[in-house]
Amino acid sequence: MAFPALYKEIPYQDPALIFPVLEQEKHPLFLDSAMADPRLGAVSYIAIDPFIVFEAKEGKCQQNGDTISIDPITYLTDLLDAYKLERLEDEDVPLFQGGAAGLFSYDLGWYLEKLPTHQGDDAKIPELAIGLYDLVIAFDHNQQRSWIISTGQNSDSVEPDVNLAEKRLSYIQGLLSQATDYSWPDQIIPPLTWRTDLSRQDYEDQVQKVVDYIYAGDIFQANLSQQFRAHLPEGFNPLAFYKTLRKVNAATFAGYFKTDDMVIASSSPERFIKVQDGQAETRPIKGTRPRFDDPEQDRASAADLLAAEKDRSENVMIVDLLRNDLSKNCAPHTVTVPELCALESYASVHHLVSSVTGRLKSNRSSFDLLSEAFPGGSITGAPKLRSMEIIAELEPWRRGAYCGSLGFISFAGDMDTSILIRTVTIKDGTARFNVGGGIVADSTPASEYEETLVKARGIFDTFDAMSSGQSVILSGRNEEKTSKVAS
Repeated sequence: MAFPALYKEIPYQDPALIFPVLEQEKHPLFLDSAMADPRLGAVSYIAIDPFIVFEAKEGKCQQNGDTISIDPITYLTDLLDAYKLERLEDEDVPLFQGGAAGLFSYDLGWYLEKLPTHQGDDAKIPELAIGLYDLVIAFDHNQQRSWIISTGQNSDSVEPDVNLAEKRLSYIQGLLSQATDYSWPDQIIPPLTWRTDLSRQDYEDQVQKVVDYIYAGDIFQANLSQQFRAHLPEGFNPLAFYKTLRKVNAATFAGYFKTDDMVIASSSPERFIKVQDGQAETRPIKGTRPRFDDPEQDRASAADLLAAEKDRSENVMIVDLLRNDLSKNCAPHTVTVPELCALESYASVHHLVSSVTGRLKSNRSSFDLLSEAFPGGSITGAPKLRSMEIIAELEPWRRGAYCGSLGFISFAGDMDTSILIRTVTIKDGTARFNVGGGIVADSTPASEYEETLVKARGIFDTFDAMSSGQSVILSGRNEEKTSKVAS
C-alpha cells in the first residue's frame, strides 16, 4: 500500500465557523455533526477540491467533465482499489483521511437491481455524484481537536506525491487564515409556495394500496413518501438556508454538498452504514412522534412512542432485513443487535432507533457492503426489492437524493454514510424534499399522512425562519390548501 497521508494538527474551531470560506471552493462537502452527541455526533469533516469528480446519470457517466463509457459501480470499485492508502498511525485522527465522498442517490439502486421505470424525473439528480478528495479537515468534538489531512493523491498517477501533499496542505492552511474574516451569510426571503402532486386524499389512497399489497402477501412493509417543491426567489443563497437548517433542526448526521449545479442540504438523524477496522454498524430509524415545548406533553409523546406496538413491529421488521443485508458480507455469527427500539430525541421529533453490527469478511470491502445493502431497508421496506417496485409504481417522481446516502469511503477502506431524510435538494431554482413513513398492515391512511407533516415541520420551519411570514402549501392537482404542518 502507498504511504500514509501528511497531516497537521491545528487549533480547534467549530467547523461551522470555518466552512463558509471553504464553501466557495470546488465541490465543498461538509459532513456535519450539528447536534452535539458524545457518541454519534462526535466528528465532523470538511473536504474540498477533489482531484477526480465523477457523476452518473441515466446510464451516462462523466469524469472531470469528460463523458466515459463505464458502469458506475465498477468504476468506483476500481478507483478505490487503485487509490489505496494506509490510515495514519495516530489513532486520534478521525477516519476520513481522504477518499471517495459525496452523494449516493436513492436511484443508484437501479444500477444494482432490475426495477421498473419511474413515472417522472423533472429534477435530473445524478444517481452518483462523487469526488475523490485529497484534502480533508477533521474535527473531533469530544477531544476539541482538529487536523488537516493531505494525501498527495492526484489524477495523473495512482501513486501519491509527497511534494504535492505538502503544497496542498499549505494551500488549505492559507484558506483557513481567512476564516476569521468571513461569516455565514444571512438572507431574508419572501414566504414560499409549496406544491405537491398529491392531495391528502391521493396520499391516503396510496397508503391503502400499500396495505392492500401487504394483505395480498406481496410485502410486509413499504416506505411511502410525498414530495414538496417550491420555486426559490432569484439570488437565493443555499448556504444561508443551511445555516438556518442546522440551527432549527440540528441532527447528528447533517451535511451540505455542492456540485456545479446542485446543493444537498441535510439534517438527517440517521446513519446508514459505518465501517471501522472491518467492524460494520447500521442504525435504522422506525417510529416517530412530534416534540412539544411543554415538557409534560413532550414526555407523554415519547412514552407513547415507546409503548406503540405498531412502531416497534416496524422497527423490528427492518432490523431483521438489515441483519440479512449485513450477513451477505459479514463473517458468520458476527451479526448482532446491540440496541433495539431505543428512544432518540431530536429538534422536532422523537424516534425509535436500533443498531445492527457485524464484522466484514476478510475478502469483502466497505463498498461491497454498501452496494449490496443499498438503499437502506428503513426507507424501502421488506422484502426490499418488491417494496421498491411498489414505491416506483405509486410515487409520481424519482426520489433523487431522498433516501440515498451522503458520506465517505476512505482510501484506507473505512466508511460512514447517512440516510438522506430531512433533506432538501436545491437545483435549477427549485427546492425539493420528500417526507414519508413505513406502512404496515395496521397502518391508518389518515395517521400516516399526518406523520409526513410532522416530519416536514423542520424543513417548513427553516424556510419560514428565513422569511417574514409562513409558507403556503398547495396540495394536489386542484391546489387544495392544507395546514402548514401538524402541530
